Amino acid sequence: MKNSPIAHAEPASELIDARIQSLPDWRGSLLSSLRSLIRAADPTIVEEWKWNTPVWSSHGLVCTGETYKQVVKLTFARGASLPDPGRLFNSSLDGKVRRAIDIREGDEVDQPALTHLIQAAVELNKRSAR
Repeated sequence: MKNSPIAHAEPASELIDARIQSLPDWRGSLLSSLRSLIRAADPTIVEEWKWNTPVWSSHGLVCTGETYKQVVKLTFARGASLPDPGRLFNSSLDGKVRRAIDIREGDEVDQPALTHLIQAAVELNKRSAR
């Protein structure tokens, strides 16, 4: 019986680095800043690479970071269940489960409100995992 070669996948962090570097415009710098904010929001957050997209998880999926021509989109997997006092969600508002934030070139990101939203998503995942 032949031994099959073991495939070694690139770590998610390297794939996310590569995505950021492939975007030499405002989207790359914004995605990099959002990544730092997400990781700083909660020490249990881990980076993953799914659907050819950066994903951040803790006790379940927290959010994805998608890049399009006109926007960088943070999609919160369970956003419809999250309080949003900062009114950050501006996309996917009709869905029953997820919500998203579309950020366009030149938009200011309310970092404290986004940090609280990320922390609320982690807490919701923790409560649901019990």
